[in-house]
Amino acid sequence: MSTMTAPRPAARTNVAPLPVSTLAAKYWMAITGLLLVAFVLVHMAGNLLVYRGQDALNGYAKFLKGMGPMLWIARGGLLLVFLVHIGLAFRLSRRNRQARPIGYQVERTLRASLPSKYMLLTGLVILAFVIFHLAHYTLGIVHQVPVKDPQTGGEVMRDMLSLHDQQGRHDVYGMVILAFRQPVISLSYILAQLLLALHLYHGASSMFQSLGLNHSRYNALIQKVGAAVAVIVGVGNVSMPLTIMLGLVGQGYQPL
Repeated sequence: MSTMTAPRPAARTNVAPLPVSTLAAKYWMAITGLLLVAFVLVHMAGNLLVYRGQDALNGYAKFLKGMGPMLWIARGGLLLVFLVHIGLAFRLSRRNRQARPIGYQVERTLRASLPSKYMLLTGLVILAFVIFHLAHYTLGIVHQVPVKDPQTGGEVMRDMLSLHDQQGRHDVYGMVILAFRQPVISLSYILAQLLLALHLYHGASSMFQSLGLNHSRYNALIQKVGAAVAVIVGVGNVSMPLTIMLGLVGQGYQPL
């Protein structure tokens, strides 16, 4: 009688495929990052009208307010993009930790730039700054400013949203000047903008690589683009609180 036995089935090997969702997360993080960079540049360009004076900045603010529901739709879309970007950042950071649960005994990050190592941290600081910025200029609850009481003619303390110019427009110019006359507020804005520039230095270049533009022929140019965006945003945004705090801009302004 034959003693041969049926061959055993080959052992199954579970090989984890490349997580497509991670690639998709990087792609969508790049798309949302690109939209946010565009907003930062446009927002900065509008704010730089402070150098052209009260009429220019308040006119621009009135134009935006005149958009009505479209402005709120744009704000809602921007908020959604921002939240998606943050959520994807946390998701990718968690997956990186899960992929390497045990840290190296000797960390070898010589090739990693400083901005790339602290992208999540600078992103969280920027999130905190956005919340502060909304409370400051949109809700007007950070600090009060002295305005003239129409009944008594004396000065009373009001929130910044009560400021209006001679044409009855919301005085955004006055809000900016009075806010950045406060050294603590100016220095907090300057610090936040420097961290934003640090974040953009790596983010603006890495998002192009995430979109597939990763080639030895273009990488040097992409790095220069990231550096240029960081410098433009950093210099432009820091210049406003710095020049106002030093009395170089808006020196003669007084609220009505």
